[in-house]
Amino acid sequence: MTLPVVAVVGPTGSGKSDLGVALAQRLDGEVINADALQFYRGMDIGTAKLPHEDRRGVEHHLLDVLDITEEVSVAAYQTDARRTIDGIRRRGRVPILVGGSGLYVRAALDRLDFPPTNPVVRAKLEAELDSEGSARFRERLRAVDPPSAERIDDDRRLIRALEVYEISGRAFSAFMPRREYHQPSVQIGLDVDRAALRERLGERVHSMVRDGLPEEVDRLAAAGLRDGRTASRALGYSQFLQVLDGAMTEAEAVEDTIAATRRFARRQLTWFRGDPRVGWLDGQAPGLADRAVDLIRRGGDLS
Repeated sequence: MTLPVVAVVGPTGSGKSDLGVALAQRLDGEVINADALQFYRGMDIGTAKLPHEDRRGVEHHLLDVLDITEEVSVAAYQTDARRTIDGIRRRGRVPILVGGSGLYVRAALDRLDFPPTNPVVRAKLEAELDSEGSARFRERLRAVDPPSAERIDDDRRLIRALEVYEISGRAFSAFMPRREYHQPSVQIGLDVDRAALRERLGERVHSMVRDGLPEEVDRLAAAGLRDGRTASRALGYSQFLQVLDGAMTEAEAVEDTIAATRRFARRQLTWFRGDPRVGWLDGQAPGLADRAVDLIRRGGDLS
C-alpha cells in the first residue's frame, strides 16, 4: 500500500515537530519543513527549530536553506517541496510535511498555479492607468475577467490582474487556488485547548529567552538581520531588535512577543479550520502518533 503525502499542521506550539518525527519513525518517512521562518540559517531558538538530537535520526529537508537577508518565495518553495517529495518517493519512503505556514502547505499539496509577472508590462500598465484612470481600467478588466473586476477594489491589484492577462492570456481569477490535491494527501491538524495553548505559548517565549534568544538576535543583527525584509519581522526577532535599538526593554519585548504569538496562533487556526480536508486530532491526548498513523492509513477518514 502506497501511503499518501502527509502534512502535520496547526497552530504554533501545538507539537507538530514532535509528531512529524514520530510519524517518520513509524512510517519510514522523511520530514519536509513547511514553516517559512525555519528556512533561515541561524534562526533557531526564536523559530523553535527542532535541535538535531531531537530529530532522532529522521532526515529533515528544507531547513536552513536561506540566508537571513534573502526573501522567501512561495513559488520557489512549491518547486523545492515537490522535488523533495518526488525524491523521497523514489527512495520508497513517506513524505511528511510539517509546519504552520498555511500558504506553503497549500503550495506543496494543492493544484496551485502562480500568475506570471513582467516588470516591463507592469510599468506600461501603470503609465496607462495614470492617463486613463481607474474607471476605464476596471472596464478593461471586466471585458476579460469579470470576477476579478467585481472583486478587486484598488489600483495596484487592477494593474496586477491586467498584467497577468496580457502575459498569459488567462484571467487572473483562473489562478485562484482550488482545494484539490496535486497528489493523494492527508492533512492532520493538531487541536489544543485554547486556554492551555495560551499558557504554553507564554511559557514558550520565556523559555526561548532563557535559552538565548536575545543573544541569537544580537548575533544575527551583526550578520545583517535588519536587511532581511522577512527575517527581521519574525516574531521575537522584531521585538528584540528593538531592544538592541533601545526602543524596548527586554520585559516589554517578551510581553509583546507573547501577545503577537498568541494572535498568530489564532490566525493559523482560522486558516486551517477553513480547510474541510484537515482531520483534527487532540494534540494532548495519549497515543497521538498511533491515532495519526491510523488516520493516515484510512486516507484521512475520521469516521
